[in-house]
Amino acid sequence: MSATTRQIAFINAAHSLTHYGLLILATAVLAMTQQEAGRFGGEYGPILALGTAMFVVYGIGALPMGHLAARWGRKALMVAFFLGAGASLVLAGLATGPVSLALGLAGFGAFAAIYHPIGTAIVAEAGGDRVGRAMGINGVFGNLGVALAPVVTAFLAAALGWRWGFILPGLFSVAIGLLYMREPAYDARKAGVSTRPFPVIPQPVVRRAVTTLLLIAAVSGLVFNAFTLLLPKLMEERLADSPDLLPVVGMLAFLATICGGVTQYTVGRMIDRRTLKSVFMPLALVLVPGLLALSFLQGWAVLPVSAIVAAAIFGQVTVNETMTARYVAPELRAKLYSVRFTVGFMGAAVAAPLVGLLHEATGNLALTMLVLAGVAAVTLLCALFFPNRPEELRPELWTEPSGPRVQPAE
Repeated sequence: MSATTRQIAFINAAHSLTHYGLLILATAVLAMTQQEAGRFGGEYGPILALGTAMFVVYGIGALPMGHLAARWGRKALMVAFFLGAGASLVLAGLATGPVSLALGLAGFGAFAAIYHPIGTAIVAEAGGDRVGRAMGINGVFGNLGVALAPVVTAFLAAALGWRWGFILPGLFSVAIGLLYMREPAYDARKAGVSTRPFPVIPQPVVRRAVTTLLLIAAVSGLVFNAFTLLLPKLMEERLADSPDLLPVVGMLAFLATICGGVTQYTVGRMIDRRTLKSVFMPLALVLVPGLLALSFLQGWAVLPVSAIVAAAIFGQVTVNETMTARYVAPELRAKLYSVRFTVGFMGAAVAAPLVGLLHEATGNLALTMLVLAGVAAVTLLCALFFPNRPEELRPELWTEPSGPRVQPAE
């Protein structure tokens, strides 16, 4: 196995662990209200809100990661991710009350903040001339973490108790970290990755792309996190409302979410052949009506519509991450990824209290889905504004002001 293949394997595992760990509470809470109601309370909303600090720290913590990578190296930060995130999950599983649980989750958020700015930059570098494909595959692994979190946590909670839903993945993360410590620091050029020189892109185009990217990050972070958090509860509310059916709830959430993984791989391959906007627009167009439909649908119709919404949400993630690789020079990517993910994760931090409060106020998720549809409409406006340049696929055209155009530049 080559150095690049090993590196991508570890980074993909880190992506899975990041999203898996962030969503353990969303399913564990369904068991906690039954198994330890006296210690943590018997209401869904207040317990879910204990994850707020995790997402806030997760968002703020991403900001300095580009600078820390320049100082300490990307490998050191990724080792800290695996070991620190794993230890924090174990501590969350050993929590004795709401405060210690919130602190354990916040610790996970702090170490998980390392992954996206650093890991995504490594994937963009290792992907070489096929960065879209690399981002798509990496996105599949992140989505796999999202999809597995509810089903595995549900089965562990039902069989062993909710605490093991945190402890076992924590130990798994620590084990991977110990293996990663043996890997040498990664350098794509030394590893023989083929890359084209990054072109000189006109500053107005770069500013437009980056501005749109940051606006998308702010709203898509909220929609992504809220939907993945509420999905187990949505399945319980509309399809399986008995406490004895917790494993069924987890499996239904898994089935809906795994469609996003398939979409991310497909989108990643399409990105290498098409402009970003041409891939982004159909996804944005599907999302708003899908969320609106979930505000009132009941029964088994919820499952396929949830799958479509998950596909649109996760497909957009791959597009968003490739935007930076297409329009920002390699030496600046880690820093911009830090800013972009901080903006996105601060939006994501609003998700847990928003879902919890709206559910507590109304007793169901109908209003929550309407609010998310309104937020998703902003993403559609951003997709309309994003540049649609043929130079994305033929970088040599950036140096030819009067060169051929496949379609009018925007």
